[in-house]
Amino acid sequence: MVYQHKDLIGLRDLSKEEILSFIDLAKEFKALNNSDVKKSPSLHGKTVINAFYENSTRTRVSFEVAAKRLGADAINFSSSQSSSKKGETLVDTIRNMEAMKTDIFVLRHPNSGAAHFVAQNSDASIVNAGDGLNEHPTQGLLDLFTILEHKGSFENLTVAIIGDILHSRVARSDIWAMRKLGINVKLFGPPMMLPVHMEVFDCHVCSSMEEAVEGSDVIIMLRIQLERQDGNPFPSVREYSKFFGLTSTRMKLANKNAIVLHPGPINRGVEMNSDVVDNKDYSVILNQVENGVAIRMAVLHTLNLYRKSRNA
Repeated sequence: MVYQHKDLIGLRDLSKEEILSFIDLAKEFKALNNSDVKKSPSLHGKTVINAFYENSTRTRVSFEVAAKRLGADAINFSSSQSSSKKGETLVDTIRNMEAMKTDIFVLRHPNSGAAHFVAQNSDASIVNAGDGLNEHPTQGLLDLFTILEHKGSFENLTVAIIGDILHSRVARSDIWAMRKLGINVKLFGPPMMLPVHMEVFDCHVCSSMEEAVEGSDVIIMLRIQLERQDGNPFPSVREYSKFFGLTSTRMKLANKNAIVLHPGPINRGVEMNSDVVDNKDYSVILNQVENGVAIRMAVLHTLNLYRKSRNA
């Protein structure tokens, strides 16, 4: 087994081999998901709790589906209906649920570093499902899995990541992993939505939408995360779409057979027009969602294998 860690907190510290091991395993689970019986006994008798302190649709549901298809007892925990509203700390909440013999926690939290902090204070395995402005590792993995399926290789690929990069944990996970795999990454977004120290990413920062799209094999569009900003950061949605939105006309600048990804939720008419979102020639957004289940099965399966080896 290549992966030898109790938790999955981010992709920044993983090796190329560890990243590829998750993708290789996800291929097997995707085949299972496309079979008549979508079940594996991998996590039979185990308990997985989805502890979400922020709203989620795709991530939470896909982790629940993944755990159940692996045979685990999957429980969804919502902070809005928990003792955290009474002042209980995050670690106390996790420790109390861990006392119920929970094996794996899937944690989403608005504070950067929350998953790492909990992992240090828990014997259970922790999967980071998004922490503040830090990382969203399983989204990064499913993006890579989707790209590999459609492109066949990561070699000589150019990927453009466009939009609210400053507030995007998806962008960070994508960038860290793609740089390890040798992918050429271009970045573009409104100046107020770009990190101050962009040089740390070692990526080319574009000056226009046309420059970002032109010559790209993969385009990853990001939504504006208004929930992480004070006030409206731009004059109007129409103006944002004019300068930073992906249209079918702009798609003509991309390389032949280019594909478009989006982590969701999509704000149609803002970062992308509907004729881009729904264009089956290059939009692989629903394919990302499908691959999310397989990747999350691979992650849960791998962490459970590590726990077995540690307890052997």
